[in-house]
Amino acid sequence: MAATASFFEHQQLARRSTRIMVVLFLLAVAAIVVAVDAVFGLAYAIAFEEPPGDGLMWGALATAAVILVVSAVNVAKLAGGGEAVAKMLGARRVASNTAEPLERRLLNVVEEMSIAAGVRVPAVYVMDAERGINAFAAGWDVSSTVVAVTRGTLEKLTRDELQGVIGHEFSHIVNGDMRLNVRMIGVLAGIVFIGSIGQFLMRGSAETDDIRGVVALFTFGLLVFLVGYIGLFFARLIKAAVSRQREFLADASSVQFTRNPDGIAGALDQIGNTGSGALVSGRYAEELSHMFFGQGIKVWLGGLFDTHPPIDERIRRVNPGFQRVNYRNRRGSAAAGAESAAAAGASGFASGDTTAAPPAGRRNADVGAVWGRSAGDSAKLVGSLDGAKVDYAARLLASLPAGLRECLREPEGARAALVALLLAPKDDVMREQLQALRAAGLGTLADSAAVAAAMTRGLGPAHRLPVVDLALPAAKAAPEAARKELLAALEAVVYADRRITVHEFVVLTLVRSQLAPAPKPPAGGRKLAEMRDDVSLLLSLIAHAGTRPDAAGARAESLDASMRAGAKEMDLPPVAVATQLSLDAARASLEALRSLAPLQKARLVKGLFAAVLADGTIRVAEAELMRLVGAVLDCPLPPLLDDFSSFS
Repeated sequence: MAATASFFEHQQLARRSTRIMVVLFLLAVAAIVVAVDAVFGLAYAIAFEEPPGDGLMWGALATAAVILVVSAVNVAKLAGGGEAVAKMLGARRVASNTAEPLERRLLNVVEEMSIAAGVRVPAVYVMDAERGINAFAAGWDVSSTVVAVTRGTLEKLTRDELQGVIGHEFSHIVNGDMRLNVRMIGVLAGIVFIGSIGQFLMRGSAETDDIRGVVALFTFGLLVFLVGYIGLFFARLIKAAVSRQREFLADASSVQFTRNPDGIAGALDQIGNTGSGALVSGRYAEELSHMFFGQGIKVWLGGLFDTHPPIDERIRRVNPGFQRVNYRNRRGSAAAGAESAAAAGASGFASGDTTAAPPAGRRNADVGAVWGRSAGDSAKLVGSLDGAKVDYAARLLASLPAGLRECLREPEGARAALVALLLAPKDDVMREQLQALRAAGLGTLADSAAVAAAMTRGLGPAHRLPVVDLALPAAKAAPEAARKELLAALEAVVYADRRITVHEFVVLTLVRSQLAPAPKPPAGGRKLAEMRDDVSLLLSLIAHAGTRPDAAGARAESLDASMRAGAKEMDLPPVAVATQLSLDAARASLEALRSLAPLQKARLVKGLFAAVLADGTIRVAEAELMRLVGAVLDCPLPPLLDDFSSFS
């Protein structure tokens, strides 16, 4: 397992951190209950001149109940994941079609990194009221996250520095930090709530007419408020214990992703070089401080309670030779060029050819490319952040027709492009598909898709999933009725010719998983041996995708070899190949396998790659299918076939 451990072990460590957080939370509850009981007992004894008796037990139960209920309510309020967190901070969602230069630059960077990392393009937010340099990523899973930055980040950082910050946030996305971070917000709300009660009692004492009552209520409120600081103490201790080492990891991953240590080092230097630093002034800054890129709040005993390591230490670790003065001089001369690029809406890097024309035609999905990696090495690609992939993503985005890029930024255009991706290259079949849309009462969408098809028909297979990813943010932002209509349209097109290709299955399943996600998998994690039927069906799907349907006897032999290779790599007994596959059954098995424990997912992905590589090659259909599996299982795979110009 060590060979495939990077991504999956980080996922496992995130689960372990959750357990540590729960233990610390229970200790905090116990400490607060004891302190509240002490205050209550003292107040009761002074007021009634006798011990409280059973009142202490009931007081303890009431205090624990209040903490647990408040935590549960706040966890429920965060069911919306990243979007709910962004709204807590008053962040504004950036429209996919924004023309504001700095926002356009931000979206371009996020799109490049999403495609390079193999994750869905997140919704992007800006905290307009915040002048400090800060950012965060939030969400319950890899495929439904948001990235937010402060206005200060947009205005004060160059493109390279912004890219370093976003690279840091993408590390949190792929390493499983976000679910823990969001859960921590809700859980910790309960243990700081007692202090809020104390503040309420002190304010209420001013409305009491009896001077003795005023003193008693204010004193009791003050004591409860001071007890509440026990909750704040534990909350900050928990956040500091869970957060700091992950920040070092995210910094290192950013350098690996961008291949530019000056980028993130420069962003950190800018935090130390500006008056507002990384501070966030919103009312929820305390609760969310563990999620930020930089230290968002000021705390006493900073060495103990800081959620982030010192800036100097972070800079030293990512770029030991960083020279502040020299960098600032170079930065000043480069800033104007960076802002000019932002004003032009540039999306590419300086490196690499970003002017390539879109490839013509479609590559046959049966044609394979020699892969050259073992199944174990292939599985290590899950969650990898490779700078070469960022260059590739920039070139691929630049190769898309400008009209299509604009189309993908509008909700209606995005819906039309997604439908157009499934329209057949043969005119007679495409007419049949469009007629199926009109028969379903979707004539307007059929007409828009026919227009978009002129831009999508010339794209090579390597562009398909990136186009889907670019379209999804705008499609998700559409009203619910429009999202349901899009899914109905995709199904009508897929079923119009009475056969389902791997490409159609991939697009339909991926879009449905984003627009109509299934319930979250149960916590705890299951084992492969418990889910043999689902594993067998998924293996069969992979094996069928990699064999030619017209190969007769050779096809059966190839299917058998793929199944045996996959089962062996997963340490499972031989499984039989399924001769009949249905879209619904395959989708159900994919969803069920989301409940696997992280290290069990590692075995699954390794086994699937073994099935793919039984013949030593990887085909376009197999690459698409593997990336779909990764997307649904929250195991992001970057582009597998890099040379998109040769896949036409």
